Amino acid sequence: MTNKTFIPLNISILTISDTRTEEDDVSGKQLSERLENEGHHLYEKKIVADNIYQIRAVISDWIADDQVNVLLTTGGTGVTGRDGTPEAVTPLLDKQLDGFGEVFRMISYQDIKTSTMQSRAVAGVANGTYIFCLPGSSGACRTAWDKLIKEQLDFRTKPCNLVQLMPRLMEK
Repeated sequence: MTNKTFIPLNISILTISDTRTEEDDVSGKQLSERLENEGHHLYEKKIVADNIYQIRAVISDWIADDQVNVLLTTGGTGVTGRDGTPEAVTPLLDKQLDGFGEVFRMISYQDIKTSTMQSRAVAGVANGTYIFCLPGSSGACRTAWDKLIKEQLDFRTKPCNLVQLMPRLMEK
């Protein structure tokens, strides 16, 4: 970190689940708390069923909204028949950040060993908006935020970070 000024981002959270409600959405609440504790703004939070087209509809609306800088999804990244988050989001991406999934699984291996190979966590950018698709478990969300996402969404992180690459934030 350096003496650069922190830039708070508007971050939306989408929980993807057929069973979660606002009352029991532990992962969504955890991500909300973590991003706000770092100084970012929770722009919007929604829960949507494990349905590719419903997921795409919400994500597309947020991608088109110039006020949204980052999207975090939780859920739907596994291998069961209803897990379709990567299939919903990947076609919307202008560029994929392959390193995110690779590093996430590497870090997760320390905690969950070979079970990490079941994770299809992905990330990318669409219309200048960063998207991170995380597993639904609260442990996976903690790992992703604390060990990967948090620092990349902090303008002060060296040698580089994703914020400095956001053209909308850097325009005068």
